[in-house]
Amino acid sequence: MNDTRLKRIYDMIDALGVRIEYCELPEDIDGEYIHDEKLIRIQFDLSTRVYRSTLAHECCHAVFGDVTSMFGPMNAKQERRADEWAALRMIGLDDYRAQETRHDGNVEAMAIALNVTADMVEVFRGLLLRTPDAVYVDPRMGAGQFAHRIEVA
Repeated sequence: MNDTRLKRIYDMIDALGVRIEYCELPEDIDGEYIHDEKLIRIQFDLSTRVYRSTLAHECCHAVFGDVTSMFGPMNAKQERRADEWAALRMIGLDDYRAQETRHDGNVEAMAIALNVTADMVEVFRGLLLRTPDAVYVDPRMGAGQFAHRIEVA
């Protein structure tokens, strides 16, 4: 929805000295980060929404210097972190709220409007904690441990 979000991702990638290569990847892979080469590889024919979401996800791997582990739980943790990190950077809270209202919570319609994948909208939604008094974004353990808090009337 907002191209400044994608520009920030490109700026982070540049600051890290990571290159982006567009290539043909296996059918089930949209992108990958290769830490030893400081390289993000992206499937060359992705739709705009998938491209934006994939690039943000792979940028997170670059930010954290992720390498593939022989331990499945470690890989799963890195993938979950990358999904959440990307969702928080590609979807603004005000934009999400407006699209959720406009599309009555329809994830696919929201994803199209937000210019990201439906999976990314689901991940963002999963980062919200709704209580009777407020909505918290990215809540964690402890007082004051959240990215945003919005009062609910």
